[in-house]
Amino acid sequence: MKSYIYPTATSTSRALIRYIIDMMNREPERIFYLAFSGGTTPSLMFDIWAHEFREETPWMRMRIFWVDERCVPVNDSDSNYGTMLRLLLREVGMPDEFVYPIYGACRHPAQEAKRYSDLVYSTVPLRRDFPAFDVVLLGAGDDGHTSSIFPGQERLLSSFHPYEESINPYSGQPRIAMTGCLLFSARKIIFLITGKSKTNVVHDILESGDTGPAAYVAHHAEDVDIFTDIKPAG
Repeated sequence: MKSYIYPTATSTSRALIRYIIDMMNREPERIFYLAFSGGTTPSLMFDIWAHEFREETPWMRMRIFWVDERCVPVNDSDSNYGTMLRLLLREVGMPDEFVYPIYGACRHPAQEAKRYSDLVYSTVPLRRDFPAFDVVLLGAGDDGHTSSIFPGQERLLSSFHPYEESINPYSGQPRIAMTGCLLFSARKIIFLITGKSKTNVVHDILESGDTGPAAYVAHHAEDVDIFTDIKPAG
């Protein structure tokens, strides 16, 4: 596990964008399959990406997927797809055929999780019999959840179904979450975690045990980087 620490959320986001662009430029003939999370921190990154890195990003070699989604319409402010569409994808003119959203407005989340699992299986290159994203971008909640896998839902970390329905235990909102079989088959896991409220989460990831879903993924995935503006304790 490697950690990259920057002074602010803005500088952290810029560094991560540059990291992804450089990764793609090292293999200029290859298509990259990337799965993105939602939330406040990625929203800042999307805005910076659209306005500062638009011209140098190899958009046509990206295939965009999602780590998780809230079961809301695309025009809802909670929609991860809707947020990225508004802040980044429309701004840079990303072709629809390179974008693979989870349909959050579905009435039956379990069915949509199955549909999206099948889509990912048929689109993303396989590695050890599972689809292997080049980059899975994760965040972490104050409680240590990631990919809409909350404490108490650790069974999803050992699931062999690529996506499953999950429930936000605080609001009861249904979600669709990437599970362990994809998280642990990814070529690269990147955590983007900023803000003082996440200090304990970053401490758990860097210095503690498997104290929550985010820490567990960070400790057991094959290749993990953490981009943060939080300095380790001590």
